[in-house]
Amino acid sequence: MEYIYAILPWVLIFGVFWFFLIRPQRKQQKEHSNMLKNLKVGDRIVTIGGLRGKIVKLKENNIRLRISSDVDVDVVQKAIARMDESKKEEVKETEEESEK
Repeated sequence: MEYIYAILPWVLIFGVFWFFLIRPQRKQQKEHSNMLKNLKVGDRIVTIGGLRGKIVKLKENNIRLRISSDVDVDVVQKAIARMDESKKEEVKETEEESEK
């Protein structure tokens, strides 16, 4: 019986770590891998290094990213941090301003 009381705090600590740290991290990794699988030409993305651009060409593990009118950069697919939502917001704002 004493062993149960000695082990119980460690089990509770592990449970708290699992619930607040490990589980959300796994969920975030799953969402990121799904985002990488669903990339398509024309999507706007942000790389880990902070480059923003539009996908021009998809290969197996490489992506050609247009960061300026005449500048294309090849990046590894794992270097993509997230989708770039700022362009969509800018378009919405300009549409709202033009309606006024």
